[in-house]
Amino acid sequence: MNTKQLFEMQRELDRNIEQSKGLSGQSLLERKFLAFYVELGELANETRCFKFWSDKGPSARQTILEEYVDGLHFLLSVGIELSYESVDVNADHQVQEVDQTAAFLSVYRCLEELRQNRALSSYEKLFHAYLMLGVALGFGEADIEGAYHEKNQVNFQRQREGY
Repeated sequence: MNTKQLFEMQRELDRNIEQSKGLSGQSLLERKFLAFYVELGELANETRCFKFWSDKGPSARQTILEEYVDGLHFLLSVGIELSYESVDVNADHQVQEVDQTAAFLSVYRCLEELRQNRALSSYEKLFHAYLMLGVALGFGEADIEGAYHEKNQVNFQRQREGY
């Protein structure tokens, strides 16, 4: 996965949003953390992996991928806010069957750890956990990168239209 390119694209989007909304120079880190938590919840809701009481199945794969990529935008944005330029993701992301609920909880734990200590090692751990969640949801790197590129363009268009 070309994380360097993803960070560059996110940095450009963040800069555009900050300038157009008059937020340049402000720390948005805590709001970005909260936004990521919210996106994780929205993603979990689409998968329905935790809804043991319901017979209704998950949303369409494309809907889940779009929600996953919404979270990736905030994951990258948090990294940028913490001055991280890229992440080494060359580790093997092929795993045996992973429980989606466990994968979500792992991301939540890693996110809170990062929020508390702001360490690069915690960010890398969070990034890895988020990629593992993607694997648990059935997404490969090509799926994720392609959907990120598409959503990034949508986000720029939304900003031009006064979203």
